[in-house]
Amino acid sequence: MPRLIVISNRVNAPTDENDASVGGLAMALSAALREYSGIWFGWSGRTTTEFTGQLSLQRSAGVTVATVDLEEQDRQEYYNGYANRTLWPLFHYRIDLSAYERSFDKGYARVNARFADTVTPLLEPDDLIWVHDYHLIPLAQELRQRGVRNRIGFFLHIPWPAQRLFTTLPNHSDLVRALFDYDLVGFQSEDSLSAFREYVTDEIGGKMTDTGQATAYGRQLQVGAFPIGLDAEAFTAGADSEPARTWRGRMEASLAGRQLIIGVDRLDYSKGLEERFLAYEEFLANHSEALEHVSLMQVATPSRDEVSAYQDIRARLDAVSGRINGAYATADWVPIRYVNRTYRRDELAGMYRAAAVGLVTPLRDGMNLVAKEYVAAQDPANPGALVLSQFAGAAEQMGDALIVNPFSREDMSDAIHRALTMPRSERIRRWERLMDGVRKNDVTAWRDRYVQALVSLPEPAQLEEAAVC
Repeated sequence: MPRLIVISNRVNAPTDENDASVGGLAMALSAALREYSGIWFGWSGRTTTEFTGQLSLQRSAGVTVATVDLEEQDRQEYYNGYANRTLWPLFHYRIDLSAYERSFDKGYARVNARFADTVTPLLEPDDLIWVHDYHLIPLAQELRQRGVRNRIGFFLHIPWPAQRLFTTLPNHSDLVRALFDYDLVGFQSEDSLSAFREYVTDEIGGKMTDTGQATAYGRQLQVGAFPIGLDAEAFTAGADSEPARTWRGRMEASLAGRQLIIGVDRLDYSKGLEERFLAYEEFLANHSEALEHVSLMQVATPSRDEVSAYQDIRARLDAVSGRINGAYATADWVPIRYVNRTYRRDELAGMYRAAAVGLVTPLRDGMNLVAKEYVAAQDPANPGALVLSQFAGAAEQMGDALIVNPFSREDMSDAIHRALTMPRSERIRRWERLMDGVRKNDVTAWRDRYVQALVSLPEPAQLEEAAVC
């Protein structure tokens, strides 16, 4: 059995196998690393005055973790710069927020080269290498230049943008060319896969087969959609845990018989939080019977505070929520509870179960596991209803949710009303089908499907020979 080498921007291994503060993805990758006796490599999150490439190796919950410190300039140009001010907004269809600076490009290239320099000595000839997300698109190219001939897979956790949007990126073809040094590239959804297919065939004159084999730049690449899942059984068990029951009780006591709508998101402009608040305001304006009988709780975890666009969205949400509460609140009721803090997974599970409606309405998202978390946390005898954006990758798998256009206040307002008034029998029917999908397509199935696809590919050398022929 070959080792699995996972490489990501940051390492988020659990401290123990029951660490409720760590997400399902980290748990699944950690389990795979234990099974394959692998290594998880990435940035430590710390900065140093001068990059030395010195590795920090440790064991965490049975997983070998290898991290490296970066320079402050790396953090600003690679992480805050190219990754989060250039690629993130572009890939989430916000080209108005994308910043293109040559220093960002140089920092991105430099850090990917430094990652390659640092991880290469750890590699053995039979290792499977699995690279994660937009921070590290050029990493396989850097590894190939250093003589690495292992199978290397890449998984993009965020959406791949439409061709016309992607071509607004300076030197966009260089980024795609770098992807062709991988053996397998996975996307979250068929929509992202289709957008990549369009770029390959229409922009660079490459070829794509129906089986997902892409040919361009003299190389062949296997691509596919691998929708990520949730650690469903663990999350469901967490919803019945003592911390979850405590939080559910706290929520129900504070609601005093009112219905709860819940949203849980990172504080990010891609999540559609301002649009969500305005749609909820529209609902209150159109349904006076809901006043003092419904509350929206929005948990928005702060992130990337150094990036100005995130400071702007936080200020706007403070203003909009304050205005709505000022207009509608009474002495013992506020329409919006807006919370900027992080909760453990088991605590969130209790909150989800207390909510009659889960509101998951990003403007653009690779998958959005909150939709699956909400479903997994529900009481089978009396589940809540899920309202889900058509632009979340999860919508391709979760058609029994109420699918909405997050850019339409009226559409979301109508869906909120329908969810709150949906008969229990219909809620149960929809939930059963949703939960069946969540269980079948869980994070372990996603992980195993991807790794098996990577293992099943021909040796990289054979791919190169096939490309020459």
